[in-house]
Amino acid sequence: MQRLIIALPGNEAFADQLAAACGAERGHLETRRFPDGESYVRLHSDVAGRAVDLVCTLARPDEQLAMLLFTADCARELGATEVNLVAPYLAYMRQDQRFNPGEAVSSLTFARVLSAHFDALLTVDPHLHRYPALSSLYTIPTATLHSAPLLADWIAANVERPLVVGPDGESEQWASAIASRIGAPCAVLRKTRHGDREVEIEQTDLGGYRDHTPVLVDDIASSGRTLLVAARQMLAQGLRRPECVVVHALLADEAHAALRQAFARVTSTDAVAHPSNRIALAPLFAQALLEGRRDPAA
Repeated sequence: MQRLIIALPGNEAFADQLAAACGAERGHLETRRFPDGESYVRLHSDVAGRAVDLVCTLARPDEQLAMLLFTADCARELGATEVNLVAPYLAYMRQDQRFNPGEAVSSLTFARVLSAHFDALLTVDPHLHRYPALSSLYTIPTATLHSAPLLADWIAANVERPLVVGPDGESEQWASAIASRIGAPCAVLRKTRHGDREVEIEQTDLGGYRDHTPVLVDDIASSGRTLLVAARQMLAQGLRRPECVVVHALLADEAHAALRQAFARVTSTDAVAHPSNRIALAPLFAQALLEGRRDPAA
């Protein structure tokens, strides 16, 4: 029996592509909000005896979580054999320890909630900073997908003589993998963060790459401050106007506008719906679903 792909509101385009890529049926979900703000969910597709994959990128999780959990429980109560979460962007990975006394470690709480309602979780490039793997906090099987090959192929096809640039030490291995795949040089900057919106990047001499096009690659762009500081540093050294390629574009309109002024082009995957989307992830997720791919056990 075909898989059933169901989109939470705002995820319809991604779900359509995913269903087409893996030969699955697209289910229909009715949602609305009552006058007091509570969520209403109704499944219009027969889920009994079927594997159900709910598509919901979690860029704004607080607005979506109740509706997502209601849908998952409803599918299970109506007889779905399994209920999986396809979350191209996985939220609440930032607060992975108690940095100050009394803080909530929200990544653990969020993981417990999702683990209690789904049979498996599929996501791409989660922000694993202090966790070695998703299995460190999720108790259900997970599939951690990687977009670096897709980013590398897009850069090779669209940028002349690229210089792949990672904005900080965390990005070194990732940026190197992208550069290696397309035979491009790679440089990694050194960043110091002084707050949510204040960053400092150590001066790095890139003057030897003036005949290349710098391509800043990053997993997440939210305020865009790191990318802006890096772009201005490269322009000050006489390099070509850089390109920006990110996985998760969490950019508000004003942040996107600022980046567009600094970069020749801003490009992202469609993990989060955004005007900069140019790299499709549905084939990556479809392959993982069809193969039943899961991360190795910890």
